[in-house]
Amino acid sequence: MSERNPAEEGNAPAASLAGTEAAAGVGGTTDNGSGLDEEVDEYETLLASLGRTYEQDVRIAVHEAGHIVAARLLGHPLGGATVDPGSGYEGRVWGERHVEAFAEGRGDAADVREAIAPMMPEPGENVSAVSDVFANVYSHCIELAAGRAAECMLLGGDNSRSAVDDRRQARELALLICKSEEAITAFLSYCDVAARDLLMPYGDVVMVLSIVLRIRRTLDGAEIDRIIWDVETRKALAAERRRRAEWRKCELAAERFRAECDPLDAATPRSRPDAVR
Repeated sequence: MSERNPAEEGNAPAASLAGTEAAAGVGGTTDNGSGLDEEVDEYETLLASLGRTYEQDVRIAVHEAGHIVAARLLGHPLGGATVDPGSGYEGRVWGERHVEAFAEGRGDAADVREAIAPMMPEPGENVSAVSDVFANVYSHCIELAAGRAAECMLLGGDNSRSAVDDRRQARELALLICKSEEAITAFLSYCDVAARDLLMPYGDVVMVLSIVLRIRRTLDGAEIDRIIWDVETRKALAAERRRRAEWRKCELAAERFRAECDPLDAATPRSRPDAVR
């Protein structure tokens, strides 16, 4: 979640997204006569109404896209995401069944810790009965760290003011399994690294989702999955085309090698091994 404290402005990597966005009519330069001028004007009007700069909107969208991709990679189903502000947040990603909890004010990690803490074993006691709690705290803390990891990966710059609420919620969850301040600090630092490693191969997915989020403003879970599926399908097709092109280059190189070694042999048609003699 991006809380109501927008991150630092004016980073160069954010501007590098402009070329991609121009095709979608968001940010970047416009093309006279193409109809993009009006769309960009609408976007600028929207940002003014939200009290945001372009750079802030980019950072919020990248932040939420990081949460989205991490959640899906960790197997967490999503209900949706938004980059429009609400009560206490600038953007938000929610789970499949979390809308009612947020509406009733029960969506905070502090509520989860308060409910589960009495059931957690004391140091030295058997933890096998609550091993699922340990696993869920681990995966959700990585998901909470992924927003900041996405900002660092795509935008760089100083994001020390970013993700304050994410860090607070991750700390609330860490209190369920950590028994000292040192353990909490070490665990959260590990989650930061794990989130970065999780997102690193999927920077293109994070970028596409962030751009679509800024165009659509809100996406439901099905729309999110379709976007991810489309990006991954295009990547797989591109990889297959490259593989076939490399294979063809190898075939041509082999033919040239045979021709150089034995011109007469290369000119003689070769019978297929499985042909009927």
